[in-house]
Amino acid sequence: MTRHYETLFVIKPTLTEEEIKAQIEGVKSTLEENGAEIAATFDWGMRKLAYEIEKNPRGYYYVIYYKAPSTLIKELERNFRYNEEIIRFMNVKYENKKEIKAWQNLVNRAGAASAKKEEAAKPAETESETA
Repeated sequence: MTRHYETLFVIKPTLTEEEIKAQIEGVKSTLEENGAEIAATFDWGMRKLAYEIEKNPRGYYYVIYYKAPSTLIKELERNFRYNEEIIRFMNVKYENKKEIKAWQNLVNRAGAASAKKEEAAKPAETESETA
């Protein structure tokens, strides 16, 4: 039986943009390989942490909303614990109808925010191409 989940993880700020993207893609591939259906993602970007973690005052935040079998969570947490580039993570399970409705609202908001980011990036790309 698939359940609704949200996973937030924080990546070390010392990585390059390509390395951060590789970490994100690694998490997504782990989810998909283990039967998850990714509903939406939200890239919070670099943010200041409330307190230093492993002497890092900042971190790169990323959230993934997905449906998956409950057996996936153990594998995902195992991968997070072994990965030294991910400094914190949190998994949230949405169970009852009210929580699942809230999950769907979060997915819709994340999708809308991603669409706005893509639209904002497109004019910048076309301006650089014409110049």
